[in-house]
Amino acid sequence: MFLMTDVINEFFGQRGVRFISWLAAGLICYGFVFAFAAISLAPADWWVGAAADRGVPDYQAAFAAVFGQGMWTIGGSLVAFMLGQLIDVAVFHRIRRATGERWVWLRATGSTAVSQLVDSFVVLYIAFVLGPQQWPTSLFLAVSTVNYGYKMLAAFALIPLIYLVRAGITGYLGRERAAELRGQASA
Repeated sequence: MFLMTDVINEFFGQRGVRFISWLAAGLICYGFVFAFAAISLAPADWWVGAAADRGVPDYQAAFAAVFGQGMWTIGGSLVAFMLGQLIDVAVFHRIRRATGERWVWLRATGSTAVSQLVDSFVVLYIAFVLGPQQWPTSLFLAVSTVNYGYKMLAAFALIPLIYLVRAGITGYLGRERAAELRGQASA
């Protein structure tokens, strides 16, 4: 998501990123409502024992356990995503004010470094420490740190793609219109 956010930030600024972020949050909530409804509905009589021959005596209880944990993950994802997006857009524009049009990679990767640090720890804390699994702090910190490390590797690997997408948009819009959009986005 951070590549798309950085490109939108580059050409449409904070307003564009906020729009995409709230749209994504709405879609996450939509998924949350349907997962909650699926858990809450009374099962058909045949469903409960449907997998008894495979060692699952109560399929509804297993379904609720799996999707119930998912509810914590969805909730954690929503909170972490919105916090991360708000932080990302603020850091991106702070770096942009300091560097101007130079160093696209720095504002994209720098904002990602800060926002994904928050995202990586918040989502796992809500989902697995506060949630029903009750992870110990050591496991939470280990998994969160590895998760953040992978996100940063991806962010660095995507640097060439950021320049490629930026060049593609500039080629499509024309230099003048692209510069105009970037100027409005930085205001």
